[in-house]
Parts: sequence; C-alpha cells; structure tokens
Amino acid sequence: MNNKEDERVDTGIKEPYFWNPRTHEFLGRTASSWGLILLFYLVFYIFLGGMFVLTMYVMLLTLDDYKPTYQDRLVTPGMMIRPRGEAMEILYNTKDTESFDIYAQTLNNFLDSYNNSLQVQNNDECPPDNYFIQEDSGEVRNNPKRSCQFNRSTLEECSGITDRTYGYQKGQPCVLIKLNRVIGMLPGKDGQSPYVTCGAKKEDSDAIGELAYYPPNGTFNLMYFPYYGKKAQLNYSQPLVAVKFLNISLNTDVNVECKINSNTLKTGGERDKFAGRVSFKLRITSPKN
Repeated sequence: MNNKEDERVDTGIKEPYFWNPRTHEFLGRTASSWGLILLFYLVFYIFLGGMFVLTMYVMLLTLDDYKPTYQDRLVTPGMMIRPRGEAMEILYNTKDTESFDIYAQTLNNFLDSYNNSLQVQNNDECPPDNYFIQEDSGEVRNNPKRSCQFNRSTLEECSGITDRTYGYQKGQPCVLIKLNRVIGMLPGKDGQSPYVTCGAKKEDSDAIGELAYYPPNGTFNLMYFPYYGKKAQLNYSQPLVAVKFLNISLNTDVNVECKINSNTLKTGGERDKFAGRVSFKLRITSPKN
C-alpha cells in the first residue's frame, strides 16, 4: 500500500516552480545561485560601461575644440537664400501688405547683426581681394581670430536702409544668398573672388527679366575667407550677395536657380548635384485693378 502511495506521489505531484518551501528555491534557483548570477551580470555590465567610458575618453582626447580633427572635404559647399519661405517658395501680393511684410521682417532680423555700427565695433576693415590668413604659432593658438567687416550698406538697394520693404511692395524683390560655412575653405585663387549668377529655368527664361547684384558683380570677396570656426572666430560675419529682380513677370511662377562661380569650386558634383547652387520659386501677384 505504501509503495502504491509513493508511486502515486511521484507521478502526480510536481514540485512548486515559483517558490519551493522544501528546498527554498525561487524560480528553480537557491539564493546563493541567484546571488552568483546577479554578481556576474553586475561585474559584466560594469566592465562594458567602463570600456564605453574609456573609449569615449580616448576619442575626446583626439578632438580639437576649434576645428574638426577629421573633416570630410566638400568639393563645393551648399547655398541658401533669405527669405526662403515654405518649400523654397516666395509668394506674395503687391497689394497685400501682410503677404510680403513677413519677408521684409525676416530680412530685417537676419541683417541686424550686419548693421554698420556693430560691424565697425566688432570687426576689422580688411584689404579686399586677399585671404585673411591668421595662422597659429605652433602650439600657441591665435585665438580669438579677427573677422572682416561686412557692412549692411554694402547691399545698397537690398539693405533695407532706404526701402524697408526690400523692393517687395514695388514688385522688385530682393533675395539674399549665402554660402554655407566650411572651415578652412579657400574658394578662389589668383585674387579672383567667387561670384553668384542667377537665371530662370528654361521654361521661364523669358519671365525673369533684368537682375541687379549687390555687392557689384555678386562677389563673395576673398577677404572673408578662410573661416576658422564658430568658437575661434566669434564675430565672424558671413558674406552675402543680394539679387534684386528689377522687372520680373507678374502673376506667373518663375523658377530661379542661382549658382556659385569660382576657379576652385565646382557646382553639381557627383556626391551632391545641388552643391554650389540653390533653386527657388518666385511668384508676384499684382492685381490689374
């Protein structure tokens, strides 16, 4: 009878899995077993964390606070416009002040730092057509580096000084063009500064009309290069080119493309076909009545 009862117990009753009061096992393991496992993973993750911290520390030792240690040399930097609107479109109505006032306000805010008084106070008057080279003396850094003045008045009709609407109210809008900053870039040689040209896409070639550039010829003068970085060159004023559309066709979409011209920079490289150029749409609505 006892044998039958033992046989029934062995085949019908299982040891509890979550907590076994007889063996004092929790989820099949004793306290000492759990302690060893937890200790192993604690040591393991502390080791991984230490390796990560050590790797980051060694990597940070190789970095320079003022310029990239490893720099992907772009063949040609990108370009951008101001104002740029939504989806690179500038759309407004000459009879609706609110439609173009937002563009004028954007240009005002952007050009605040270019006011002549601030430029004279913070930056140097440099000789044109020459690079403003400021080399370090071995381990002694020549920081902070100085910057050349780019006065707002240089933009003349597109400075917002004489016309607070930047020509938008008259149907002759101004668009500012800037070249993206690249540390150490030298965009010209033999004293020839890069310059901007704009034109319409083929289908709009008859609609763009005459253009005016400020500064003259739409140049990015060499004296604003090279750029040494935001931390090294605190008061750097990025050079600008303003394009004024003098008699663009009204009430129609005009697709405009502006590009950089240089004897060292190429546009539309294999890595980025939009390098050195920018495209945008301009539509000026002017009701006849």
